[in-house]
Amino acid sequence: MVGIFNDLESYGHEQVVFFHDKESGLKAIIGIHSTVLGPALGGCRMWNYADEAAALRDVLRLSRGMTYKAAVAGLNLGGGKAVIIGDARTQKTDEMMAAFGRAVESVGGRYITAEDVGMSVKDIDLIRNFTKHAVGGSNEGGSGDPSVMTAFGVFQGMKAALKHVGLGGGSLEGLKVAVQGVGNVGYHLCSYLSAAGAKLIITDIYPKSVERIVQEFGAEVVSPDEIYSVECDVFAPCALGAILNNRTIPQLKCKIVAGSANNQLETDSDGAALQAKGIVYAPDYAINAGGLINVAAELDGYNPELVNQKVSKIYQTIEDILNRASSEGILPHQAADKLAEQRLDEVRKSANAPKSFQNPSSRNVGQTKSLVIAK
Repeated sequence: MVGIFNDLESYGHEQVVFFHDKESGLKAIIGIHSTVLGPALGGCRMWNYADEAAALRDVLRLSRGMTYKAAVAGLNLGGGKAVIIGDARTQKTDEMMAAFGRAVESVGGRYITAEDVGMSVKDIDLIRNFTKHAVGGSNEGGSGDPSVMTAFGVFQGMKAALKHVGLGGGSLEGLKVAVQGVGNVGYHLCSYLSAAGAKLIITDIYPKSVERIVQEFGAEVVSPDEIYSVECDVFAPCALGAILNNRTIPQLKCKIVAGSANNQLETDSDGAALQAKGIVYAPDYAINAGGLINVAAELDGYNPELVNQKVSKIYQTIEDILNRASSEGILPHQAADKLAEQRLDEVRKSANAPKSFQNPSSRNVGQTKSLVIAK
């Protein structure tokens, strides 16, 4: 337990809740990092983690990133995330999704869930039968699959990064983009890139996903290990996090890293390592905010045209971050952090004390048992 409390102190979380439902097999963790700007919104990821400690680390990192993502995107939302431990392809059941819905409802509105890796619009539709605190569904007022807007935002941010380095005048015509992971977001990003005339080099651990991209966009395929060392203009990580580290960065042969994956830097020092190689990094939580913007729009009444306009502004966000990093002599991820922290500080100071979204009540979660750990 000491390790968990140390992690809470290190990441600055308000609350972490563990859930276990014996009947459905649900093992889930909800991490609420901050509710300073509003209720914590963030997707649920279902993944077959090596152990529970790995799941906890992931939810802590992801939920903290959501706080900064919402702040930079100008949303009145806090940062939260959930993980379900298990193989989404073989272990997910309707009963498990129902139990997770009850778990979300028990937090009383402090956390709003959505889909992430291993989850789908269908899952959200089911979960919404058990909680009103879920977005990204297909029913009336629902925004549907957020991966399209996530990809669109990455595409916009990528063009801003290209302009920043003076490559192609911001155009992708004839440029090589290596995409790591061609699932939902990766697929839509490849679609945007192909339409813009980019040459695609892809990899994924799932052969069917690879085949789809090859058939539709004529991409070149490399193995998962080879993707780091291919010569390209842009490397787009669109799978899991912590893939930019002291093992992979020396292999990179690109000018820009711009992708949808969360927590791409394994450590802060890896941002310096990228810069030392002359590689421009578009901070992950700033460039991949399109999906969050999309699902958040449900809370005010979903308007697709307005969402498209807001996601298009990611171009300006990345341009501002990279310009600030250059002018202040800091790393891009540090410039993004400054932008987020500035907004959080302004809200705190406006009330003369830290604000937080108040939990109106906790509701019965049925058979789901929870362990609450609060800082």
